[in-house]
Amino acid sequence: MTDVTSAKSARRPHHWRRDLIELAALFTAVAVADVVANLVGHQPDGPYLLIASAVALVATATFHTWWARRHSHAPPSGTGDTVAGGGAGGHTGTATGSGTATGSGPEAPGAAPGAPDAGETVLWRMRTTVQDAPGSLAALCITLARLRIDILTLQTHPLADGTVDEFLLRAPAGLTATELTRETSVAGGRSTWIERADAHDLVDTPTRVLGLATRTALDAAELPLALRQLLGRCTIHSLPAVSLAGRPTGETAPVEGVLEETVMRLRDPSGGAITVERPYLPFTPTEFARARALVELDARLGPRVPRSEDVLTLAEGNEITVRRADRADLVAAREMHDRCSSHTLGLRYHGPVHDADRYLDHLLSPRFGRTLAVQTSSGKVVALGHLLWDGDETEVALLVEDDWQRRGIGSELLRRLLGLAQEAGCESIYAVTQAHNTGMVAAMRGLGLPLDYQIEEGTLVITARLRTDRRAAAPTGRNAGQP
Repeated sequence: MTDVTSAKSARRPHHWRRDLIELAALFTAVAVADVVANLVGHQPDGPYLLIASAVALVATATFHTWWARRHSHAPPSGTGDTVAGGGAGGHTGTATGSGTATGSGPEAPGAAPGAPDAGETVLWRMRTTVQDAPGSLAALCITLARLRIDILTLQTHPLADGTVDEFLLRAPAGLTATELTRETSVAGGRSTWIERADAHDLVDTPTRVLGLATRTALDAAELPLALRQLLGRCTIHSLPAVSLAGRPTGETAPVEGVLEETVMRLRDPSGGAITVERPYLPFTPTEFARARALVELDARLGPRVPRSEDVLTLAEGNEITVRRADRADLVAAREMHDRCSSHTLGLRYHGPVHDADRYLDHLLSPRFGRTLAVQTSSGKVVALGHLLWDGDETEVALLVEDDWQRRGIGSELLRRLLGLAQEAGCESIYAVTQAHNTGMVAAMRGLGLPLDYQIEEGTLVITARLRTDRRAAAPTGRNAGQP
C-alpha cells in the first residue's frame, strides 16, 4: 500500500463561502440573461438572434465536452520513465513483494541509446544495496526499464545502513553481467552480486519456503539441503557435540543462533551446531530468521525417517529389502560389523578396525546424510550405503558383509544413492577407497557417468559428475528388479 490517495476518491472539506459565491454568481447570470433577452427581443430580428445564440452556445458546450474527455485519457508524458509497483517512491511501507518495470519491452519509449535488443532473454538473480531513501529504488527500476529488463520478483531486506534489494530479472540475452552491474552502480546500487537463474527461481519466496518446510518435516536428513536451497550457494557443516572418540567437542550455539555477516551458527536439534558460510555475500536478518525457523521446525518434530521399503530378488532367488536406516539400526549395524572380516572393514574405514564401531553413530545420523540398509528375510542387516553431506560436496560409501559380496548388492546401493544425490541437487559425488578395491571401482564405473580419478599414497578418490538430463530411478514395489 502507498500513502497516495486517489484524487477522485478523496473527500474534501465542505466550505459555506463557496456555496454562497456560487449562488450569487447564478443570480447574477440570470439577471444578465434577462436584461439581454429584453433588449434583443424587442428588436425586429430579436427572436432570430436569440435562436442563433442558443445554437452557438450548445455547439460550444458540446465541443468543450469532447475536448475535455479526449485529453483527460491521454497517456502522461515520459512513459519510458514510468515505474509501476516495486516501491518506486523509496522503501517506505511494506516493500517486500514483486514489482514490474514498465516501458521495458522492445518498443519502450525513452530507452537508453545502445540498449540491447529485446529478443532472446535470460534470467538473472541480482542483489544490490541502495540507500533507504525515497526515490532510490525508483531510480534503479528506471535504469532497468531503459535497458529493457523486466522485474519478475523483488524482495527487500532492510539493514541499518541501507536496504538490500533482491531481484529476479528477465533481461535481453545480449546484456552481460558486467554491463548490468555497471548500470546498477550508476543508479546508486552498491555491493552488487549477480548470477544466472533458471525456471526454478520463478517460484515466489513464500511458496518455496513452504515447500522446503514440507521436505524438512518429512525427513530429518533434508534440513541441510533445505538450508542450502533457501540460502543459495553456501557451505553447511554439521558439527557434532561429541567426537568419534566420545569426548565433548565444545561445538554449540545459543538457542537464538548467531549471525556474523557471512557466517551464521544455529543450534542443531540433535546436538552440536550447524554452521552456514557464504563468503561471497553477507546474510541478511531476513535470511537468518528463515533459516532459524526451519531449524526450530526440525527440533519440534524430532527424529524422523521415511519408512519406505523395496523388496528385490537376487539372481540366486534370495529376497532382500532395501530401506532407509537411522540410529534405530545401530545395534543391527554393529552386529554386521562383528560378522565382517578385518579386510572388509579396512577397505571401508581406512583405519584401525577396532575403531569402526565409533563411526556408526555418526554415519546413521540423518543430520550428516542419508543411509540405506539391506536387510535379509530373517531381519539381519547385511549391507549399508551412505550418502554423506561434506560441506558443499557429497561422499558415497558402501559396506557389504563378506558372505553377501559379489551379488550385485553394492551396485544396487550405489545406484540408489546416486538417485538420492540427484534429488538433492548435488552436482557430483565422490568415493574414497583403496587403489586395490576393484569392487568399488567397478561399481562406480557401472554408473555410466564421467569419472575423475586421484591417487595419493594408495588412497583412491573417484569423483562422478552427475548429469542433469539423466536421473537414476529406483524401482519400487515387490520384485521390481534384480540387482
